[in-house]
Amino acid sequence: MTSSLPPCPECRSAYTYEADSLLTCPECGHEWSAEAAPDSGAEVRDSVGNLLADGDTVSVIKDLKLKGSSQVIKVGTKVRGIRLVDSDHDIDCRIPGVGQIGLKSQFVKKVTD
Repeated sequence: MTSSLPPCPECRSAYTYEADSLLTCPECGHEWSAEAAPDSGAEVRDSVGNLLADGDTVSVIKDLKLKGSSQVIKVGTKVRGIRLVDSDHDIDCRIPGVGQIGLKSQFVKKVTD
């Protein structure tokens, strides 16, 4: 018997089963619609609600002090080519003069250029 049911979007368990019109995971208890497209990850939105994607350009909306350093990332600093990640900081990026850094999406605004 081959199972054509998708894995659980919450815990990635392969032991999903159908219960009426919903798919159910016995390991974490998550239920979802069979018609719904599987979520490829959580949506990341900027400070004003714009949806962010890999490769976008964002601008810092407030001065950010770098932990363990006396450096400050100034308001208006543009960051090009962001990469979205799944951690406490939503964005990985490289800032000229600072280097590789993680930013929270609540402190940036998407730039359309």
